[in-house]
Amino acid sequence: MTDNLRGSLFMVLAMAGFAVEDAFLKRASQHMPVGEVLALMGLIGTAIFAALALRAGQPPLPRSMLSRTMLLRSGSEIAGRLFYALALALTPLSQTSAILQATPLVVVLGAAWLFGEKVGLFRWVLILVGFAGVLIIIRPGAEGFSALSLLAVAGLLGFAGRDLATRAAPLTLSNAQLGAAGFLMLALAGVVLLATLDTATSISPLAFALTTGAATFGVAAYAALTKAMRTGEVGVVTPFRYSRLLFAMVIGYTLFGERPDAWTLIGSAVIVACGVVILSQSRRR
Repeated sequence: MTDNLRGSLFMVLAMAGFAVEDAFLKRASQHMPVGEVLALMGLIGTAIFAALALRAGQPPLPRSMLSRTMLLRSGSEIAGRLFYALALALTPLSQTSAILQATPLVVVLGAAWLFGEKVGLFRWVLILVGFAGVLIIIRPGAEGFSALSLLAVAGLLGFAGRDLATRAAPLTLSNAQLGAAGFLMLALAGVVLLATLDTATSISPLAFALTTGAATFGVAAYAALTKAMRTGEVGVVTPFRYSRLLFAMVIGYTLFGERPDAWTLIGSAVIVACGVVILSQSRRR
């Protein structure tokens, strides 16, 4: 088995894990406020990654976390986690996951703007067509439009900002330290939500079990993602990120009775196709 094949398999496992994490989070939000779910899930994930960092002899939250780049990353993480969690709780899982697939397109756009990376005319066209796929899914102005779908768009912008800031993060930070910081921001996102919209309630055993399941699968998926990116070539492994959409649609159909309409499927296909072509171009370069 080649490194690229191993890396691709780890990426598929990671995307399956994230899809299951989303399902646990969506189900948990049916039993207690979303803010409380995020806060509890964030604390569990932070504890796990902090333990991994300490085991490696590293401080879980070093002083370099206070650099401007990391503070921007933290703010973007909070925004992404907050809006994406609200989208998961209030809109169909398959639709939310489909919109999230446009994140790499925004990252390419941001890299051109912030880091001066060259983006040719063909890639600009693909980015615009990919954004058109997002519009096909949310259908602004159409009869089936729901303003709640904009929560997923806000979430993908937050995640894109996090990914761009991660590229500029200090190389001395380990994956365990980044994971601890990421889940801590998830907890803070929950606190913000509780302070503004939600009210904390007593945590039932079922809600605690569902939230623990979300955190466990989230940590495992993060570990698999890290393994994937360090095993195979980035240009080969990264396109398998789009397998998350397939897992999300299967889970949405099986557990939540979701039936994506034709426009959602068309928009999803447009986004995935544009993303794969852009990543393939990057690999050839």
